[in-house]
Amino acid sequence: MKIRFIINRLSNPRVRRRLKIALCIWFGGILLAVLFKVVYDLGYFDAQSLKDEEIAALPTTHPVLTPEAAQRIVTGALKEDPTNPETIVDQIVNNNPRLATVIIEKNRIKKVAWIIDMRMFFAGELYNDAGYNLNEGIEREYNLARDNFNRGDQ
Repeated sequence: MKIRFIINRLSNPRVRRRLKIALCIWFGGILLAVLFKVVYDLGYFDAQSLKDEEIAALPTTHPVLTPEAAQRIVTGALKEDPTNPETIVDQIVNNNPRLATVIIEKNRIKKVAWIIDMRMFFAGELYNDAGYNLNEGIEREYNLARDNFNRGDQ
């Protein structure tokens, strides 16, 4: 009985017209939402591809510390004569652009030194965040005597 009542109501022309209008508005809203979603996705992917192109255009090379550059940094930090330096960079142990380890020699005394960010020179004891002395490990690995440090620069 209820189904027959619904069918009678739907056969009324006024109800049909209102139903058609409601369905058109509902489908129009769905189409508008889909259209906005497609436009947003296209814009997002275009922006993302531009960002990827910018990242790809950036140089991926890292600065490498050469012995000549290390010698210039050490000579400049110790304010020595660049043409005739007293302290000589003997070896670059770890060529990391952020913290490079070098072995320097002055008056036949070798020491471990550090070059930070390719510009700052540091020749003292360096400890990591766990308290381990980084100089000792390198000294053992390259057979540098600890007593060299006690004699000072002669």
